[in-house]
Amino acid sequence: MHSPFWIYTIGFLAQLMFSGRLIIQWFLSEKQKRVLTPSTFWWLSLGASFLLFVYGYLRDDFAIMLGQTLTYFIYIRNLQLQGQWVKSPKAIRWFLWIFPVLIVIYGYNNGDYDVDKLFRNENIPLWLLLLGSIAQVIFTLRFIYQWIYSERKKKSSLPLGFWLLSLVGGLLILTYAILRRDPVLFVGHLMGVFIYFRNMRLSIGIDKS
Repeated sequence: MHSPFWIYTIGFLAQLMFSGRLIIQWFLSEKQKRVLTPSTFWWLSLGASFLLFVYGYLRDDFAIMLGQTLTYFIYIRNLQLQGQWVKSPKAIRWFLWIFPVLIVIYGYNNGDYDVDKLFRNENIPLWLLLLGSIAQVIFTLRFIYQWIYSERKKKSSLPLGFWLLSLVGGLLILTYAILRRDPVLFVGHLMGVFIYFRNMRLSIGIDKS
């Protein structure tokens, strides 16, 4: 069963924002010859995560929803560490905080949200769902690692381990996207793996200097 075009539009917009954050971060890092973490990276991450969570929900894709749920609040925390979060309007901050809860409540109240449906989507065999979920967990671990690293440094940073986990997780998600025949995930991660690899090299160069 094919998803409506407007659902794919939401997914592609999310991936465009994810790609945009990487391009901006990569461009600035290349100019400085070191890995930088601009606040734009985190704002685009948060907005893209918002949209991709909706996309995953509309496609009944647990793997996508899982990945976004685990990283959503880490993006907010990094904006807090950079002092950018308090600069946004309070109403927007409150909405972004409670959004994941709101969409679950909405689903339950309208009888659309079915946990069994998420885990037993006829278009996603169990082995493929497990592959996608493992890929998302590995991809998400990069932000958990980055969060712990940044909390210790009291500064939002993107260390070498972040890019290594990004590369491994990105390659696995690409595999999932090919098998799932999901153009949104495929396009979104195809360019990303190149940027992850390049940032790894920049980080290693810094470590050696």
